[in-house]
Amino acid sequence: MNNISTEIKDVVRDVRTIIDSSRNSAIRSVNFARVQMYWNIGKRILEKEQQGKQRADYGKYIIKNLALALEPEYGSGFSVRQLEMCRQFYRMYPIANAVRAELNWTQYRMLISIADDDKREYYELEAVNNCWTSRELERQINSMLYERLLLSNNKEDVLAVARKERIPENPKEIIKDPMVLEFLGLERKSHYYEKDIETALIDHLQQFLLELGNGFTFVARQKRILLEDDEFFVDLVLYNRLLKCFVIIELKTNKLTHQDLGQLQMYVNYFDRVEKLPEENSTIGILLCTAKNDMAVKMTLPENNSTILASEYKLYLPTQEQLLKEINEVNNLFE
Repeated sequence: MNNISTEIKDVVRDVRTIIDSSRNSAIRSVNFARVQMYWNIGKRILEKEQQGKQRADYGKYIIKNLALALEPEYGSGFSVRQLEMCRQFYRMYPIANAVRAELNWTQYRMLISIADDDKREYYELEAVNNCWTSRELERQINSMLYERLLLSNNKEDVLAVARKERIPENPKEIIKDPMVLEFLGLERKSHYYEKDIETALIDHLQQFLLELGNGFTFVARQKRILLEDDEFFVDLVLYNRLLKCFVIIELKTNKLTHQDLGQLQMYVNYFDRVEKLPEENSTIGILLCTAKNDMAVKMTLPENNSTILASEYKLYLPTQEQLLKEINEVNNLFE
């Protein structure tokens, strides 16, 4: 029996892959069929509504009566609210071929709630490019990923990267400030040790890489560097495939100081001179801190600095009002 098991082990593995792939394909097909159904319903509602232009409330009249007829028979998926979203879905996506098979109805409901066309396109493209789940898309929208990227980039560059029309060349095109680390699930305390946050980041590495952005892979934690008789430990070492470089991350649980920047610069220099291959780009250093003085950072680093970045982090998801306030304060600082 053991010999037979050994002989068919590869076959069992391959058949499992086939089964899992088929199941996933079936789920995707069902999800897209649902999306197409709601698109066609929205199209039919709008066509009927346009026939009654003389009545301002004709659309509401149609949807209300449709819900009365359909909901008892087909369930809550055909309520007034759901039918209104179908109509809105068709209005925003009037071309059938523009509806993406990779996205499900839950994701489209989030997208059609975004009034800004560019912002909606960004989240749609990134959801497809990065295979975001519904929960991941919701998290990125709620944490205002788009707005945070626009702090250090213009809209055209952000959209060009999402459309795959260009590859990021500058770390500021990827790194966000502030970063939101609410997924760590840490209790609300007045202070945390750096080791606590570092451990939590490793435990939630997938979510952390999602927050960092595209192209990041994990390399090492507490990377030991020996300089003559002195040893140092780099908190996190990542690699970015798009920028083709190492990314050093240092964590601080206090306000950033110029000494912190000097330490990070030493680590970056070490990787550039010892670890980096000739064909790779210069190492990027990111200092994650609870607070920073942007002018002090600017004066500490060289004028042409493009490899050392400081970014504040939030352990708890701020409200949209709080994030907008912070974004506006940063914009005012650099105007």
